[in-house]
Amino acid sequence: MKILLVSYYFPPDLCAGAFRARALAEALVRQGHGDVQLDVVTTEPNRYRTHQPDAPEAADADYRVFQAALPRHRWGIIGQVRSFAAFARVAASKAPESRYDVVIATSSRLMTAALGAWLARQKGAAYYLDIRDIFIDTIQYIYPSAAVLPLKGLLSRIERYAVNRAARVNLVSPGFLPYFRNIRPDVSYSLFTNGIDDDFEASAVPPAERTKGKVQIVYAGNIGHGQGLERILPELSVRLADRASFTVIGDGATRSALMRRCDALGAPVAFVGPVARDQLLDYYDQADVLFLHLNDLPAFLKVLPSKLFEYLATGKPVLAGVDGYCRDFLTEQAEGVAIFRPCDVEGAVQAFAELKLAHYPRESFRENYARHRIMDEMAADILALGQLEQEVPA
Repeated sequence: MKILLVSYYFPPDLCAGAFRARALAEALVRQGHGDVQLDVVTTEPNRYRTHQPDAPEAADADYRVFQAALPRHRWGIIGQVRSFAAFARVAASKAPESRYDVVIATSSRLMTAALGAWLARQKGAAYYLDIRDIFIDTIQYIYPSAAVLPLKGLLSRIERYAVNRAARVNLVSPGFLPYFRNIRPDVSYSLFTNGIDDDFEASAVPPAERTKGKVQIVYAGNIGHGQGLERILPELSVRLADRASFTVIGDGATRSALMRRCDALGAPVAFVGPVARDQLLDYYDQADVLFLHLNDLPAFLKVLPSKLFEYLATGKPVLAGVDGYCRDFLTEQAEGVAIFRPCDVEGAVQAFAELKLAHYPRESFRENYARHRIMDEMAADILALGQLEQEVPA
């Protein structure tokens, strides 16, 4: 069975989309039992300016990876358009087979979903779409309406094209269901969420008893409009300065704004650039509390951040500024989580005071959301689609 996986991000990039794509690639090979030829089309590492590894991580893998070289200046709206154009050209020209049984696109960016749909048609393949975000729902709250409104009609048509072209559609958050059922009510959506990678299983052992002193609070991940850290963290760190210290690990579009706000308030926040996973685990081990925050925007009432899975896997207490589906999920699924409304400093101070500093094994959560199990089930779903495609007479 020939399968083409299209993902804008892939390791050694450091982001949720890259880790999910790799886990899916490995599961497809594993579940295929030697009967799968898998090709991956992706970009060279580009998620963060400060993280530029050289070698492809999949050099010795049981699948082939084709990377698109991106323009040197690839940030900002114009840069992103040029980067995606380069990615699309490579996907169209370097996918080595003239025909595939299945094309998969894992997409938080709308155009990757559309590219996957186009490639599936060109390659005579069934199309499996894995949706990690609602692009249109997000950009209308992040970018000025004057820039978004003229494009919204076009973007909506592209979104409908991608969803309607798919033989099967997976959503990483059940909170997305009402939105996509409105676009296409006739399909049965699967819900293979993000999960816990094996790397984080070892970190779930109880730590040594903490010494007295300030509580060490760590945030790790993207620093962008979706997280809204500049709207909560500077003021919160000042309010808790006598009780806690904050470390922020990562990079993103609003990192500079966050740092400027911290400087203006004299906020005691330490900043660290993106780090590899082994280093990240060291930071988690040293932390007393892990911090999660989503911006106070309607688009983020539907999401289920990938970061919370690895946070919860560590057994550490979590201080979370979230609402909507994510709030409900954490309330039902996880202990040792203190929740406050996004961007609410007073609520965050109160939640911190109520948070018990202890180890939380969360055994059932780690079992239910083990990434290898989720991806094995998703791979089986994709392979079943490919089998159907093979059985259809040419």
